[in-house]
Amino acid sequence: MLQSGVGEVGDNIDSTEDRAQNENMSYKAWSCKAAKAAWTASWNVCHFHHLPQWLQDNDFLHSGHRPPLNSFNACFKSIFRIHTETGNIWTHLLGCIAFMGTMTYFLTRPPYETKPDDKIVFSMYFIGAIICLGCSFAFHTLHCHSENIGKLFSKLDYCGIAILIMGSFVPWLYYGFYCHFYPKIIYMSMVMALGIMAMIVSLGDKFSSPSLRSVRAGVFAAFGLSGIIPAIHYGYTEGWFNKVAQAYLGWLLLMGVLYILGALFYAMRVPERFFPGKCDIWFQSHQIFHVLVIAAAFVHYHGVSEMAVYRTTMGECRAQSAIY
Repeated sequence: MLQSGVGEVGDNIDSTEDRAQNENMSYKAWSCKAAKAAWTASWNVCHFHHLPQWLQDNDFLHSGHRPPLNSFNACFKSIFRIHTETGNIWTHLLGCIAFMGTMTYFLTRPPYETKPDDKIVFSMYFIGAIICLGCSFAFHTLHCHSENIGKLFSKLDYCGIAILIMGSFVPWLYYGFYCHFYPKIIYMSMVMALGIMAMIVSLGDKFSSPSLRSVRAGVFAAFGLSGIIPAIHYGYTEGWFNKVAQAYLGWLLLMGVLYILGALFYAMRVPERFFPGKCDIWFQSHQIFHVLVIAAAFVHYHGVSEMAVYRTTMGECRAQSAIY
């Protein structure tokens, strides 16, 4: 009987330990679920037709949309979830970080490598790219917060595009007309005026409406294509084939092609137009547009870098007409 009693006590101890382990595991599982629920802020992606009208932008993207979140904290946490804006957010967030790193590297070069005036000229471009990509990242992250916040950051997004285009013109006009003061000033003034006009237009409430998608693409494409005028002037005075052979003009032409191609993808909503509901999360037109913008921006940086090297190593400017 003594042995039997000892056995029963041992079984009870084992049973108690098992229950404690099970309760501990259950508590851990509950904690994980609670943490996940807190992180996701208790919202689920939804279908396009369940969105309020102010969030309905692209009807070819059927599912995976964020609902109105009404919290900046929830909007920023949504960066780490999968939805229709995930690719748009991360492409320009990473692009913005990349340009910050490139700018930091460029500006920390010693004076014998990069002159102060070159740093100032390139800074105009870097700042334009960082503002554009940063505003785009902010818009795609926060536009689901509320209608008013969405409109505000939409306007900042479009203003950022205009600022990038203005900043892109500065280094190539500076080095392209390195020895021609008056044409350089005239063209830069023209670009600034057009940029301000584009920003004023983009501040209108109706400018961001889905029905004006092609108009938006056209406005910024026309602004960028205004560079054809100084490009023709530059090619005429310097020699087209000579400059293409020296590579940097070819890089600038490639940049223009990438920007125009991106605008076409954006305006025509390709490929989701041909595959409705199949590109909801990845490979939608806006993501392709973002990737092409970043590619064009770095191609432009490479092209104007080549131009800067050529201009700064050619020696002093020869005495020549400031008009031509």
